[in-house]
Amino acid sequence: MIDMYRTTRDQGFGAEVKRRIMLGTYTLSAGYYDAYYLKAAQVRNLIRRDFDQAFEQCDVLVGPTSPTVAFRLGEKTEDPVAMYLSDVCTIPVNLGGLPAISIPCGFSDGLPIGLQLVGAALSEPTLLRAAYAFEQSTPFHQRRALPVEQQEGRRHAVARA
Repeated sequence: MIDMYRTTRDQGFGAEVKRRIMLGTYTLSAGYYDAYYLKAAQVRNLIRRDFDQAFEQCDVLVGPTSPTVAFRLGEKTEDPVAMYLSDVCTIPVNLGGLPAISIPCGFSDGLPIGLQLVGAALSEPTLLRAAYAFEQSTPFHQRRALPVEQQEGRRHAVARA
């Protein structure tokens, strides 16, 4: 069984996923559980309440998936903090326990830009219809980022079809 765990945990996860699992495990096992769990649960409730109030006014919230365009392959692997910061737009949604989807909405310097659509709890059908409507009215889902060798130094590159 130990061999199976080593194999599935080692080969099944990339370095970044392993790092995040280890940080979470350490935080929960190093005496921090009692100190932070209650506070985290309170913050989560506040976040959820804010989202619930927003969904009284609309069906779908739209915003960026990340504060920047996608980074180049391998660009931030040595800087885990930069990688964590790229999650800043999705963390509140995850903490709120809400459904969300990220779809392509453009390109900058040959790299894709993600659009995040967020729905109220259990509103997946509405969320998927909104994402589909956006895809059908734009060409971005049909395009690919420029190859790495063509991305360097490009400004406002037009993605190839």
